[in-house]
Amino acid sequence: MFDFLYITFQVSGVTTYIFVPAFTAFFISFFTSMGGVSGAFMLLPFQVSILNYTAPSVSATNQLYNIVAIPSGVWFYIKEKRMVWPLAWAVIIGTMPGVFIGAWIRLTYLPDSRNFKFFAGLVLLYIGGGLLKDIIKNRKKTSVKNKEKNNIQGEFIVTDTRFSLKRVEFKFQGESFSFSVPTIFLLCFIVGILGGIYGIGGGAIIAPFFVTFFNLPIYIVAGAALMGTFVTSIAGVAIYHVLSVFYTNMSVAPDWFLGISFGIGGFFGMYLGARCQKYFPSYIIKLILCLSILFVGGKYILGLLL
Repeated sequence: MFDFLYITFQVSGVTTYIFVPAFTAFFISFFTSMGGVSGAFMLLPFQVSILNYTAPSVSATNQLYNIVAIPSGVWFYIKEKRMVWPLAWAVIIGTMPGVFIGAWIRLTYLPDSRNFKFFAGLVLLYIGGGLLKDIIKNRKKTSVKNKEKNNIQGEFIVTDTRFSLKRVEFKFQGESFSFSVPTIFLLCFIVGILGGIYGIGGGAIIAPFFVTFFNLPIYIVAGAALMGTFVTSIAGVAIYHVLSVFYTNMSVAPDWFLGISFGIGGFFGMYLGARCQKYFPSYIIKLILCLSILFVGGKYILGLLL
């Protein structure tokens, strides 16, 4: 009945209804963008397992989605004065080299979708486990006080930011936070490699690390992580295009039409997610991320073992 809405994306070979990519990306990104994650980590298994897009170019297509979708969320976090620029630059500079290395590893050692799924599952389970540990650790804390605090005008912004090559300090909602710059750089480099392999940009994986291991508030981590993901995704798409010249026996460059279709839905989903974030208690945002990540990671691992 609706066959005229059925479309085949030429590069990837994906055949589906034309509205499916945008609708799926909108739904996913609305929730994940609250935690500083673009939603690409869930779109990738959707493409691999549901749309049967298993070529290495799926990673590049995923990063193309980030480029189109993320600007709306980043713009809103900047407008709301919840962007910690030193943290954002740390993510960008730290993850950039790792993304290039990760892209090379993906094409050289993980072109087979079975090996790639196992690797992706391990990464997601590790991230989800860290988030779950953080949620359990803080299970006795209620969100009522934080929610009331969040809605007080003038408090829900980043203030008194101070930074040097050794340490960054800032205040948020009356509390002081700080982190070591060299430590952040090293972590971002390692995570950048993982993000480059997985095709989601380094910033997407780094957000849970900031929350879990550095105890930074999820409300300010989100903007910096998305900004890092946006910039590194540009680099990721570029490197996949360059590598496609050398790996002519496989599909490496992104499917532009499919990536943009996902990106359009993500653009609106991220904007609404960023706009609604401050009305959600932090533990709810963490729980959404945790369950999503554990579900996808567990599905990959169990699918290979059973």
